[in-house]
Amino acid sequence: MRLIDVTLPTSEENLALDEALLDEAEDGGAPCESLRLWEPSSPMIVVGRSSRVETEVRESECRIRDIPILRRSSGGATIVTGPGCLMYAVVLSLEIRPALRAIDLAHRFVLETIVSALAGAGLSVAHRGTSDLTLGDRKFSGNSLRIRREHLLYHGTFLYDFPLELISMCLERPPREPGYRSGRAHEAFVTNLPLPGSELRRRLTEAWQVEDISDDLPEKRVVELVATKYSRREWNYRR
Repeated sequence: MRLIDVTLPTSEENLALDEALLDEAEDGGAPCESLRLWEPSSPMIVVGRSSRVETEVRESECRIRDIPILRRSSGGATIVTGPGCLMYAVVLSLEIRPALRAIDLAHRFVLETIVSALAGAGLSVAHRGTSDLTLGDRKFSGNSLRIRREHLLYHGTFLYDFPLELISMCLERPPREPGYRSGRAHEAFVTNLPLPGSELRRRLTEAWQVEDISDDLPEKRVVELVATKYSRREWNYRR
C-alpha cells in the first residue's frame, strides 16, 4: 500500500482527490491500494451523497461564517471538518480482499484495523453503530464508503483538536441516529481524541502497512471532477 499525505489548496480539490484515487485504481487494470491523509486548512461542511442540505445543515450560519457546503461521493450523514480534524481515505482492492464486497464486512475490517492501531496508544476506542468510532460513549470518527467493481473507497474523520461547538452551530440533528447516541445533542455526543495529529498519522500509516510514499497524483482527474462535479451547485445542493 502506498501513502499519499497531501492536502490540496481547495476544499473542492480535496474531495475530488479521494474520488480520483478510486477512479485511478479502477482504471489501472491491476489491484491498487492507497492510504491518503489530509487536513483542511479552514472549516467546511461535507454532506453525504444522498443527504439533503436543507434538512441537515444550518445554511444561514454557514453563510455568516463563510463555510462552504460540499457533497462527497459516498453515503452517510453530514459532517463538519476543518483544522483539528484529520481526514483519511483508504482505497482497497476487492481482488485482494474479496470478502469486503459485503458492506458490513468492509465497515468491520477498516474500523477494527483502526481500533487496533489506537488501542496501542492506550485508548479504549470501539466501533459502534454502523460506522462510528468512539472513545467511551462519545464519537470522534464518522466514516462512509463507496464500492466500485474492483475497488472500494473508505474514508472518514478523526476529531483530535477540533472546536466541537462548530458542529452544533452548523448542523441540525441527523435524520438517522445510532441507538447508542440515546438522543444526545451534538455537544454531548462528540469528543476529541487525545492524540496529536502527528501521532494519529504515524499509527494509521503503521496499521495499513504502508510500503511506499507517493506524491504521484491523478491531477488531470482531480481537475475534471472539480469542474464537472465538486464546484457545481447542481451537485452540492442536489435533492
